[in-house]
Amino acid sequence: MQLVDLATDTLREAKRLGADAGDIIIAAGESFSAGVRLGKVEKIQNSHEKRMGIRLFVGKSSAITSTANFARETLLALVEETVALARATAADEYTGLPLASELAQDLPDLDLEDVNGTLSTEEKIALACEAEAVALQADPRITNSEGGEFSNSSREIVFANTLGFAGHYRTTNYSLSVVPVASQNGAMQRDYWHSSHRKLRSLDTPSAIGQKAAERTLRRLGARRVKTQEAPVVFDPEMAASLLRHLAAAVSGVSLYRKTSFLLDKLGEHIASPGLWIEDNARLPSALGSKPFDGEGLPTRCIPVVEDGILTNYLLDTYSARRLGKQSTGSAARAFADAPAAGPTNFVLRAGSTSPQEIIQSVRSGLYVTELSGFGVNPVTGDYSRGAVGMWIENGELAYPVEEITIAGNLLDMLKNIEVLGNDLELRSTIAAPTLKITRMMIAGE
Repeated sequence: MQLVDLATDTLREAKRLGADAGDIIIAAGESFSAGVRLGKVEKIQNSHEKRMGIRLFVGKSSAITSTANFARETLLALVEETVALARATAADEYTGLPLASELAQDLPDLDLEDVNGTLSTEEKIALACEAEAVALQADPRITNSEGGEFSNSSREIVFANTLGFAGHYRTTNYSLSVVPVASQNGAMQRDYWHSSHRKLRSLDTPSAIGQKAAERTLRRLGARRVKTQEAPVVFDPEMAASLLRHLAAAVSGVSLYRKTSFLLDKLGEHIASPGLWIEDNARLPSALGSKPFDGEGLPTRCIPVVEDGILTNYLLDTYSARRLGKQSTGSAARAFADAPAAGPTNFVLRAGSTSPQEIIQSVRSGLYVTELSGFGVNPVTGDYSRGAVGMWIENGELAYPVEEITIAGNLLDMLKNIEVLGNDLELRSTIAAPTLKITRMMIAGE
């Protein structure tokens, strides 16, 4: 409890030095990463980290500072500076801590830490080497590698405020990835695969990661363009999740009160196909985005965002909720040097009942997207245009690889034209979706 005591003691000093209210976030822990290429170690990084962010209020004015030095003299000087900065800052009627009655009372154990996931440096390097070796040995056409990497981290998160809240939790994270390169007829292609989890034992095996990365790379060989046309587009789970990222940004508080969201004022409206359900659930055990309380000390929960195609909730922190005349949803995320802002935790599109194979078989002629590039998405209008790589579907089968094409549409239209959802949902990241098929999109090629 030493970090909790440090936070509460620092807040006590802040009030003594003139702050009316305030909060503190602390993170301390260690991280490791090892990168290998062609069986040789290229980098090893091992760091011990600690950081504190202090937000103090004087009336309706506030200031935020941060430090990595926890010495008492340094913290006292920083608190004095923060109070002075707050006094010099313009007042904001919406700023301030949440109500004491809104703060979390019970902090569930969400099983976010792996206490048994200890490996030596040599064992971590061996995992990265094995994943890369499997990919390199999968096919003679795989001739090179951008490397394999293993990383892990462990952290303790502490949050406290002057309303009496003080909470903490511990997390771990493990990740393994590989990026092979294949060549054929003088042309080269690359792709990747990865696995991330809170628990070491839940990572995909190095063999599975290497094999999947090899398969994804090999299927890109011989890629070509297709003619410009309108056609069905199938997004693989990774690319379907990228669509959800745009949606998550559009339902987050800062986009709404700044009027930069294509979903502004659309609560209660049909924004997606019937049968489409999306939720943001911070209470999923061992999930990568889970946490027992948010960045302001409010209890987290499962928030239904889209229910049967209808937009039912935004994701709000205290400040954005006040600006919009609503209540916080316990969705505040907190960085050390920035004010809390609403964001997703585990933002998930519910799976359907159709297999990915059946979805592909339902397409006579269309695109299966496996990679997207570029930033052609307008958050205000929802207009969407991105470079794409994938496989062309002919008569229900993946026929040949395609590249140097662009897919375009509007996010609202795309959501409303999701025709079928796959049964292959996996929580591989904080934002997850199954394979999905959009009835028609514009594909620009030759």
